[in-house]
Amino acid sequence: MSSARVPQARSGGRHLLRSSRLAEAIVADAGVPAGELVVDVGAGSGMLTAPLLARGARVIAIEPDPVHAKRLRRACPGATTVECDARAMEWPREPFRVVANLPFLHAADICRGLFGDPGIPLVSADLIVEWDFAAKRARLWPSTAQTVLWNAWYDLAVVRRIDPRAFAPVPSVAAGVLRARRREHSLVRPADAARYESYVRNAFRTDPRARERDPHAWAHAFESSASARTVRPMRRRRRAR
Repeated sequence: MSSARVPQARSGGRHLLRSSRLAEAIVADAGVPAGELVVDVGAGSGMLTAPLLARGARVIAIEPDPVHAKRLRRACPGATTVECDARAMEWPREPFRVVANLPFLHAADICRGLFGDPGIPLVSADLIVEWDFAAKRARLWPSTAQTVLWNAWYDLAVVRRIDPRAFAPVPSVAAGVLRARRREHSLVRPADAARYESYVRNAFRTDPRARERDPHAWAHAFESSASARTVRPMRRRRRAR
């Protein structure tokens, strides 16, 4: 396995990839076509940015650390390097992909911002995160309301496990690549996103069997309840006549 010397991660659960060969394999797995817009969140030393550029992608490299950002501009001049925190950034308005090694500490916040709004034109995401986080989000029967909501718009799967020794500094846990692919047909209409979120979160608070439904069952239950609410007022109006 080829490896490269990388600067030590500074904060926020940053664990940078050591192997350029592994980075190239992750980018190859993502299947990014030439010309596609790709966002590399927490680009660090450019380990993923470089192979993305080599495949002809248009890359926006998000890097909050000014030292890393300066190195990144020198190493990957073909990318648009933006110094900002991904938790507060505005995502592109045109269709885009994400291939990124997320800071473990902030992965949940970044994913909420990325997957939570079906109006964001995200096509796919291949994200390096902690193994437990990846496995939890890819379960057939989601154990959290958050995962149910993401599954309405995306197919979630774990496509790779990564040994802790592949990072610098070495984390205490293994990592995985969490893949999200936009569903060709959403399980719930995007226009109903806010109402669906309210329905799911309320069910997790009140229904002890909430964790026994798969994403399709959740969507069906929601559609059934919405239809029932539509029919009842019509019946009341008929009785009033």
